[in-house]
Amino acid sequence: MTCELSTIRGDVFGGVTAAVVALPVAMAFGVASGLGAAAGLYSAIAMGFFAAIFGGTRSQISGPTAPMTVAMAVIVTTHATNLTEALTVVVMGGLLQVLLGVSRIGRFVAYTPHVVISGFMSGIGIIIIVIQILPFLGTPVVPGGAVGAIGALPEALGDVNASAVAIGALTLAVCFLWPRRLSHFLPGPLLALIAGTALGVLWLGDAPTIGQIPTGMPQLQFALPSLDFVGRAFAPALILALLGSVDSLLVSLVADSMTRTQHKPDRELVGQGIGNMVSGLFGGLPGAGSPVLTVTNIRAGGRTRLSGVCFALLLLGVLLGLAPHVEPIPHAVLAGIVMKIGVDIIDWRLLARVHRLRSEHLVVMLATLGLTVFVDIITAVAIGLIAAGMAHARQLESLELDSVVSVPFLDRTFFSGQEDMITDDPFAARIGMVQLNGSFTVASSHSLVAVIGGDLKDHEVVIFDFSGATHFDDSAAMVIEQLMDVAEREQTEVIVMGLSGSVAHTLHTLNILQDMPGDRLVETVQEAREVARACLNG
Repeated sequence: MTCELSTIRGDVFGGVTAAVVALPVAMAFGVASGLGAAAGLYSAIAMGFFAAIFGGTRSQISGPTAPMTVAMAVIVTTHATNLTEALTVVVMGGLLQVLLGVSRIGRFVAYTPHVVISGFMSGIGIIIIVIQILPFLGTPVVPGGAVGAIGALPEALGDVNASAVAIGALTLAVCFLWPRRLSHFLPGPLLALIAGTALGVLWLGDAPTIGQIPTGMPQLQFALPSLDFVGRAFAPALILALLGSVDSLLVSLVADSMTRTQHKPDRELVGQGIGNMVSGLFGGLPGAGSPVLTVTNIRAGGRTRLSGVCFALLLLGVLLGLAPHVEPIPHAVLAGIVMKIGVDIIDWRLLARVHRLRSEHLVVMLATLGLTVFVDIITAVAIGLIAAGMAHARQLESLELDSVVSVPFLDRTFFSGQEDMITDDPFAARIGMVQLNGSFTVASSHSLVAVIGGDLKDHEVVIFDFSGATHFDDSAAMVIEQLMDVAEREQTEVIVMGLSGSVAHTLHTLNILQDMPGDRLVETVQEAREVARACLNG
């Protein structure tokens, strides 16, 4: 009983502490997305509650995050003509997340290469900092992401609101200078919110503020989309789903390491998807597992789903009764808080090692970062994944080709003891063997013909030894058929040895060996020797 009461107390304290940290951040993300501060609160409530109830990570706190906020800002400005369409994309993204979880492929989403994740996370951090420069200076956020903010910067610098700059500077100073050891008692973002707001309310009242926040329960804002819009919205919805899934599953791994538990990735995606669907239905931002809120919750004692429920209920209370106390908060305060978050999001650990990265990995990271900042996240992730796949395939190619062994056999060695098969030429090598060891995929398939094909014409009989092969994908299997065709053109007899398991299944399924005589399929070297003898004797 004592242990249960301690767990409940820790969950309540963890949820309350996370909510205090999330309040200014959620509002700031709502403003940064272009949908307003209330949208951030709606998202925190929906994601916090439904992801906690239906998700697969007991101690994770979900809500609006920087990557999802930037993605939503892109959707609002480039993929939707009105608010309803933008929220429809959020609902579609949540539905795709649910399908990812139900299809039991959630575990594969986490296989996104780290250089791609690092590139777009650093890019998102830069975007957040650049976008928040405008409200930091006292001017409204403009559409167009980082590029739009850079374009509006000269005009903003000519009309700086000194009060906003002072408030933002104080907020940033508190965020950076507040000791981490004291954050357990008073979170830095909350202190920054209090200090910046107090400065704005008491002395610098001419700085732009949040203004009126809708009170009461949010209204349903969903309408059935047209088929044409569904087709156009599928790509951004898929990016939302993948981005939120990767973000959440990585946070789940962090939670596992801190609590010594094991999350359920597929269930986590279902919970995240349900949360995003509800958030989109009621005008909220898309969200994901939040690393800051999750770590805050765990350090404050949160261990079960109750912490996420407490988190959401407290924010709902703010929405229903405490909104008037939030309206005087200056935009510059939220800008300062989010800029600090942007700095924290940049992958400084990998950037510090950038000179040690392989050249292809460096190109992938920089390309993803640059495209994230100057084009859009959708293009950045797509091209980053393609480039990372190509870089990985290049590495696999050399590893797989190193597993190919092509050797000639001297007649006097191969047919030792069979004098009738030994010619007068002591260096005669009419038999060759190609050993295929390990796995072979599309990465090396295009090079296998060049590597092996040249050896086929040097022998009268070639033995393909598959006894060390563990896997062939379809592309590599089709190359075996090409090699058979090369041998036929060179009038070289082919013997297949040691074919079994999944490799045999793949080759037989694709009918690669359909024209191979049954006596040419052997199990041992002795059997291969007898078949080779028969081939040479015509």
